[in-house]
Amino acid sequence: QVQLVESGGGLVQPGGSLRLSCAASGSIFSISNMGWFRQAPGKQRERVAAITPGGVTNYADSVKGRFTISRDNAKNTVYLQMNSLKPEDTAVYYCNQAYRTISSWGQGTQVTVSS
Repeated sequence: QVQLVESGGGLVQPGGSLRLSCAASGSIFSISNMGWFRQAPGKQRERVAAITPGGVTNYADSVKGRFTISRDNAKNTVYLQMNSLKPEDTAVYYCNQAYRTISSWGQGTQVTVSS
């Protein structure tokens, strides 16, 4: 059973930065696709960024140039560096690990962008 634990969320002013981390248990991290999703109140969950086992990345148009996803396979950890944050980035951010038919989610971490 894979467990994912997110950390790094909080309250930040517009224009500020945060770095989210997601630590994964188990032995399939290095061969799994990893992603960050977010869900704002009243909205559907959306994918923000993803990274393949080989390090190929993909971003939602709304965060391109501001967010960077990365992974450290030695630490079983995926990161999301968020810069130039906007109020519309406010949401609960979730980490996802996907390998074949196995999809696992973390509990989420709140990010609030407000002055």
